[in-house]
Amino acid sequence: MNPEFWHQKWHNSELGFHLPQVHPLLQRYLGELSLKAGQTVFLPLCGKTLDIGYLLEQGYRVIGAELSDKAVTELFDSLNRQPVITDWQGGKRYQHGDLTVFQGDIFLLQSDDIGTTDAIYDRAALIALPDAMRERYARHLVTLTDKAPQLLITLEYDQQQMDGPPFSVGEPQVRSLYENDYRITPLSRKMILDHEPVFRERGLTALYENAFLLG
Repeated sequence: MNPEFWHQKWHNSELGFHLPQVHPLLQRYLGELSLKAGQTVFLPLCGKTLDIGYLLEQGYRVIGAELSDKAVTELFDSLNRQPVITDWQGGKRYQHGDLTVFQGDIFLLQSDDIGTTDAIYDRAALIALPDAMRERYARHLVTLTDKAPQLLITLEYDQQQMDGPPFSVGEPQVRSLYENDYRITPLSRKMILDHEPVFRERGLTALYENAFLLG
């Protein structure tokens, strides 16, 4: 999977991964991260998610990483914020108040770029990556954030029934990727296929949404 794949998705507005509301599991489980006002939440591959606005409203600083400049521009527009744009080694840095988004290659992002991270919220990053990239991503995320606690949301289904993305990531793979660095607590697992007709049309007979606390 190369960057052009995602640039094309944004160019064509093929944004099935973008939710028109704040994710209910973020609202339900954000407290599990035990954050204090003013602390920093990192969102990898954040797109223009409405979850960012929600986190800002709760009084947290937000740092995002996103490949698409179109996504970042639309994010700041949706928040009525005019960012200051500067360069970093992997692309452009967009910053306004308590929100910073690094546009470009997340694998070039370093801990010195983002500073102290108090928590990670991964809603659609891990499941956006094919199997061959997930180990590299997980190692990078652990190093980048110095093992910051994480609220992780994944989708799980029979990968033989549908090509990703999103890819299927169940509890066994979450444990194989992260159990050396975190204590992994499953928070919820829910069948959601009845609410996702597009995935049924793509051939799925079951689709689960999982939430994990990595602490």
